[in-house]
Amino acid sequence: MKEESSDKNDEGGWTGWSEPLSKCKENSTSLENVAHDDAIAEDFHEKVENEDIEQEDDTEALLKQLGIDVDDGAGGEVKDTLTWARWSEEESSRDSDQWMPVRAKSGAVADTHGLPNEEADVQFLREILYEDVCDYLFSLSSNEARLSLVFQFIDFYGGKISSWVCTNSSSWTEKILSLEGIPDCIWQNMRRLLDDLNKLQSKPGEFSLEFLLDSATGIPQRTEMMKFLRNAVLLCLTAFPCNYILEEAALLAEELLVTRMNSSSCSGAPCQSLAKRLLKCDRQDLLLCGIYARREAFYGNMDNARRAFDMALLSLAGFPMDLQSNSSVLYLWYAEAELGNNRGSKLDSSSRAMHILSCLGSSMAYSPFKSHPSSFQLLKARQGFKEKLNTLRSKWMRGSVDDQSVALVCAAALFEELAAGWSAGIEIIDHVFTMVLPERRSQSHHLEYLFNYYVGMLQRHHEQFTLSKAWESVTHVLQIYPSSPELFKALVEISCLYTTPNKLRWMFDNYCLKRPSVVVWLFALIFEISRNGSPHRIHGLFERALANDKFHSSVVLWRLYVAYEINVVHNPSAAR
Repeated sequence: MKEESSDKNDEGGWTGWSEPLSKCKENSTSLENVAHDDAIAEDFHEKVENEDIEQEDDTEALLKQLGIDVDDGAGGEVKDTLTWARWSEEESSRDSDQWMPVRAKSGAVADTHGLPNEEADVQFLREILYEDVCDYLFSLSSNEARLSLVFQFIDFYGGKISSWVCTNSSSWTEKILSLEGIPDCIWQNMRRLLDDLNKLQSKPGEFSLEFLLDSATGIPQRTEMMKFLRNAVLLCLTAFPCNYILEEAALLAEELLVTRMNSSSCSGAPCQSLAKRLLKCDRQDLLLCGIYARREAFYGNMDNARRAFDMALLSLAGFPMDLQSNSSVLYLWYAEAELGNNRGSKLDSSSRAMHILSCLGSSMAYSPFKSHPSSFQLLKARQGFKEKLNTLRSKWMRGSVDDQSVALVCAAALFEELAAGWSAGIEIIDHVFTMVLPERRSQSHHLEYLFNYYVGMLQRHHEQFTLSKAWESVTHVLQIYPSSPELFKALVEISCLYTTPNKLRWMFDNYCLKRPSVVVWLFALIFEISRNGSPHRIHGLFERALANDKFHSSVVLWRLYVAYEINVVHNPSAAR
């Protein structure tokens, strides 16, 4: 992807697709423009006709090179087995490889008949030229639109990417309907839910979600795809520098690539080499440092993670104020990494997290952990968080919600959860929600993240409150975000602990009727299939979903239906 051109007329570059106007419409428009000049109109017609003739000649010549003579007409037959074999290989390659136009090389021999396949294939090029796509290109002038296109590109190629759009947005709905596979944000929630449901049952279900990852694509093809995706995202970073979502996507693609190529264990995260290379290019990219530290923590390398986090936080004071604004994100990531450290003691992890959050709340210079913070430090941090949250009120009332402010709220709630208990943490988030007008909540992915964080905090302490508190909270948030995979996962998990399956079925039926979405159908189906539910109900859910005109073309739902018939019902004829 090229960076923006300085020429305003060319702003945006080629970053999208549109349906081209028909040739007839183009011709009529051109003729209207030259209506006052018959000579020019005549030249225009001749030019179009000549182009058509040249294109026809090129196509005929190419087909002859491939062993097909168009002069034979419709009744002509290709009797050469070599030609059929080559075309058969070409058709099969489309299932796993990216298919591209075939064109003759300049200076290639005119007749390849009788040549071995390898020699004949050398005579052709497989590449996409500008002429192939120029009719479909258009310009995007908005930075948000360009970034959205890049994020959808990553989703399309099966990359892992953080949530970047509200699940109520039309782009989210269209994306889910158009994809052939489940995006990572839904896939991970469904997989964790299926694992949790299997643990609750004495006899786990037979169904596996693995088929939703393109099972037809083998490891070599996936490896090449991840290499391509990583390189593409790195190129996009030249146009969107210091975008932490893209940087994380590049590191995750690198992890998938490295782990597939080399299964042996290593001392650091698989993305360590790429992360260090990127950090050398820009040592002031604090969020990249934080992302790398999180990946090290994910693989259990807490020493490496702490070194990276400490380096970033210790260097904050020397950076410009616009870079220091990311400090709340870094502090929150660090505290969450410590709490997620399964190898250390729970008390030590909690003390470290409280020390980190105390530094943020009290606004004192960060220092590496030495001991549990004193009562005075905790009091100062609590007062500091209150003051910081009060400064957000006017900003949030105007609808200006960003990553930094949401991270500050989550950090304050987490601090109170650790220092005073879960109810104090919940109270912080409840208070913050009053700063936002109700009509603005439903279209903000930042606020959706905060609601998910709120529900996650409730789930961590589900044993300490009544069913009504958990149930009411989740169902209330689902009214705002009825297509959120995080919330449906939470709904199923809470209902399995406290209510009967029939009540959850009633909830799913209600959502499928009043506010249907692919996400609702998927979680309703996964719940039934994981419990070895009634085949009659499962078939009924599939049929109702696919009978809806809106979801009839959903590839994901069809694939799930076929996989259910093959892997669970063992009825291949129904699958066909």
